[in-house]
Amino acid sequence: MTTLETRKSDHLHVTVLSDRCAGCQECVIRCPVSALSMDHANWTVLADDDACVGCRQCERTCPFAAINVEGAMVLTDRLDPPLAHPVTLRGDLSETRAGYSSWSEVLHEAGRCLECPDPTCVRGCPAHNDIPGFIAALARHDLGDAHEILSRTSVLPDVCSRVCNQSAQCEGACTWSLAGSAPVAIGRLERFVADQMLTPAPVVNPSGAARELRVAIVGAGPAAVGAAWDLVEAGASVRVFEKDETVGGLCSWGMPEFTLPTAVALRAWEQLEAAGVEIHSSHPVDAEEIEVLLRDHDAVIAAHGAGVPVRLPVPGMDLEGVVDATLFLKGAKHALEVADNATHFLTSLGLTATRHQRVLVLGAGNTAMDVARMARRLGLEATCVDWLDERFALARPDELAEARHEGVDVLFQRTVLKVEGPGRVKEATLAHTTQSGAGQTPKVIPGVSDTLSIDLVVMAMGYRSDASFSSVLPGLPVRRVDRAMAPRQWVASGVMANHASSYAHHSPVGSLALGREVGLNAAAMPVAPRLWVVGDALTGPSTVVEAMAQGRRAARAILDAQPSTPSRTGGANGPRPGRVLVCFESEGGTTAAVAQRIGTKLRESGAEVDVMSIEKVGAMDLAHADALVVGTWVEGLVLAKVHPAKAARLWLEGLPWLGGRPVGVFCTYGVNPRGALGEMRTILEAKGALVHLERAMNRRDLKDPSATFDSEFAQSMLQHILR
Repeated sequence: MTTLETRKSDHLHVTVLSDRCAGCQECVIRCPVSALSMDHANWTVLADDDACVGCRQCERTCPFAAINVEGAMVLTDRLDPPLAHPVTLRGDLSETRAGYSSWSEVLHEAGRCLECPDPTCVRGCPAHNDIPGFIAALARHDLGDAHEILSRTSVLPDVCSRVCNQSAQCEGACTWSLAGSAPVAIGRLERFVADQMLTPAPVVNPSGAARELRVAIVGAGPAAVGAAWDLVEAGASVRVFEKDETVGGLCSWGMPEFTLPTAVALRAWEQLEAAGVEIHSSHPVDAEEIEVLLRDHDAVIAAHGAGVPVRLPVPGMDLEGVVDATLFLKGAKHALEVADNATHFLTSLGLTATRHQRVLVLGAGNTAMDVARMARRLGLEATCVDWLDERFALARPDELAEARHEGVDVLFQRTVLKVEGPGRVKEATLAHTTQSGAGQTPKVIPGVSDTLSIDLVVMAMGYRSDASFSSVLPGLPVRRVDRAMAPRQWVASGVMANHASSYAHHSPVGSLALGREVGLNAAAMPVAPRLWVVGDALTGPSTVVEAMAQGRRAARAILDAQPSTPSRTGGANGPRPGRVLVCFESEGGTTAAVAQRIGTKLRESGAEVDVMSIEKVGAMDLAHADALVVGTWVEGLVLAKVHPAKAARLWLEGLPWLGGRPVGVFCTYGVNPRGALGEMRTILEAKGALVHLERAMNRRDLKDPSATFDSEFAQSMLQHILR
């Protein structure tokens, strides 16, 4: 049964405030059920209550708050298969989250999708999967087409559909979720496709554009999978260096079998190795060896993750019986997969299997849930503590519910004050905390505490980047916060309009998604010549799909740049002219005219040039350029303070790390530019740019036929282009 077949006692009513409606048609073009049209007599919106399903897209997208929808949403209930809880938990590693088992289930859920004209779920997906497209294919009972659509943007659909936090990504951004109802089960539909049709191995093109490229990848997690996949398909020679004995990263050693089966976690790596990717396991790479790899390879991608555990600085953490999540998860996974090994593992931790013993897990995120649930399968009691309010929990809502169902005691608004014991941990003192908002740091409530008897402490509060790499990987990690004004297309889609439903823990899914775009943009930009960074090493801990998407973005940038070692000249396809991006912020057209003149002179000198306004510049435009020219007009009062235009400042502050890229800046002015150019230089140098040229131009310069500022600017810039 489809959404549109469930009618009609819902009494939906759409009110259009004609005095506010400007006739912009933003709502009309985005209504998924054609319930809105235009009254061309007075150029206002007309609403058809009988056609409306109550998704509220019109409310979210109207820039003038001219529409109000009243009444219940018209949609069928979401279909979630029950959890497959084992009868006997101890030692059981079978998957607990079931996928859809029949076409009838799939068709029911696919029928809930509205196939939105401007789908917010696609913005919520870090890989930008065509979600309405593959779901529409399923609704047509066309599994092959659904599989092909997903394959365009994802090489890990079987992994992502199992472990990614869809509630804060695609499903949280579903129009039904934004309206306050249950979203389409996108993850389960994706899993059905992936389970029915395995992702085919990469198809290598030996005569592709990258046939002479040699690329080294440090790390073998999901970011490395995405990068290696696209590179090897293009014909590049790819070598992967992994510090652990097995590939897969956190997916392999850190995710339990009952969440992500090992066969699924390793599938992509087995296919990559069969396609010719060289994998060097048990080969750690430090900062110094990065330089060695750069001498031997045309490009290096650092995808080594964020592997340093966060430690809680409280008394007693140096006692015996305190371990980190990495040690526990690796050991527990091996212990449960190998017969009769559990007792040996428990003994190595100073525990026994003959009596009830309690593990205190510090943290209540997804890693903490994995630790606690593994502990339960080893026969241990488990308590997780987190100082956050449960409303702002970091764990997936379904994973938190599963852990509690399996007997894990999860205590929010608690933090450890101290751990005590005669040589080994025996007791923990827990303080109570309070937190009023998601963005606020919890505060300890004085004089309120509990004590808990414990036998082991596992630190599972997350990971951070290895500081030893800071000398060769500057400017990291990148903060996933977009400081610039949200792009028009994002605002207009409605994804930024409000928080998601309780299903998504009221996460600001629009802001989170826009922040992930910052990481994607940064992944395309080398942090130093021929050196890219992706995944957790770039942005800190992230989801599998986010890391994979960043890896693919870096691979595309490498294939576009065709870098080469100093021993080879001209890249894989011979020498090419320098590529310059000339971008501008223009109020009245003067700055745009200057940018065009500079662009023309650069082309006449043999450079490849793109000239565009800053609002149109995308990640790959930046990655494509060897050099950058940025122009702006100035605003402010000469007697007070003169700045570059606000839009230009925000855009500059939102740029990714520029990795030594040569930059020229100019401004146009009417009276006096004062410190506008210096302000631009300061921002750009903080982004790792090398600002070689500054020029302030009076508007009269454009009217002077003898003016040579454009030629001088172009020639100076060409001297600093890398090649």
